[in-house]
Amino acid sequence: MRIPHEIMTREFERVLASRGLSEVDAREAAAMFTAASLDGVYSHGVNRFARIIATIDQGLIKVDAKPVPVSALGAFERWDGNLGMGNLNARIAMDRAVALAGTHGIGLVAMANTNHWLRGGAYGWQAADAGCVGICWTNTLPNMPAWGAKDNRIGNNPFVLAVPKSNGQHVVVDMAMAQFSYGKLEETRLQGKQLPLPGGYDTAGELTTDPAEIEKTRRVLPIGFWKGSGMSIALDLIASILSAGSTSTEIGKRSTNEYCLTQVFIAIAPGHFNTPEFTDQVIDTVLEDVKASIPAYDGAEIRYPGERAYLTRMENLENGIPVLPEVWEKIREL
Repeated sequence: MRIPHEIMTREFERVLASRGLSEVDAREAAAMFTAASLDGVYSHGVNRFARIIATIDQGLIKVDAKPVPVSALGAFERWDGNLGMGNLNARIAMDRAVALAGTHGIGLVAMANTNHWLRGGAYGWQAADAGCVGICWTNTLPNMPAWGAKDNRIGNNPFVLAVPKSNGQHVVVDMAMAQFSYGKLEETRLQGKQLPLPGGYDTAGELTTDPAEIEKTRRVLPIGFWKGSGMSIALDLIASILSAGSTSTEIGKRSTNEYCLTQVFIAIAPGHFNTPEFTDQVIDTVLEDVKASIPAYDGAEIRYPGERAYLTRMENLENGIPVLPEVWEKIREL
């Protein structure tokens, strides 16, 4: 089934308001859930919504809390998220990083004590929409084994890079340090599909494309094997050192619930040095060359990072957002 984005937003807003969010916050948070779904990131949009509501109901998200600055030094600021709504906190943090970049050419906001930011790529698009290069990442509950291990001691710590184009068709990389995020595993399982490539280990200790098997073992595969494992550890440490927030290790020792996370938001304003025309020319030259690649097999499409999201957004705006009936019914019952 497909749901028009206006109807989906109103339904999200209704449920969020029923949990105590202010009218403004409920509207903005709902719009962000819908925006993720519009771009085809259903795992962190419509499919994730009920789980976030459950987290609110558990008292782990403080719906009336706001992030506040703790200290500042030029272009670098440290903030406390006060366990507020994760996507709203992240949006405020990237807004502030963009403002700092407007003054200094670069801005960095490190936030402790916040919650799941949902679709990380949203904040890359946000920075790029403001004309900035965006870089951001978050740590998570320990949900991935370090390379060579069986038990989960590190996070899949999503990492985002965004490069702005003046026409809004930005280049945006949004990736977890696992080959597939847990949200993507859930989405694939709900659709009754297999992963396109092995994403983790099954109960027999073998690599598998079966998302349900990986969810059982929780042995997701790091991207690039030891490289993704190393990046996860480094991102976690940098975020914690800059924000004085919790590491994945501390998050895991505190609870089996994923909350009180640590995040970093960086914005760089190329407009201090370049014209938009120069930036576009550099991007277009590279993307045209990449898209002229020889396909590895018949029917293969060569796309740049962010292209699929943009095209999916246009399709879903016109035709409505695909939703599994059982997922939509669960949301309506909240």
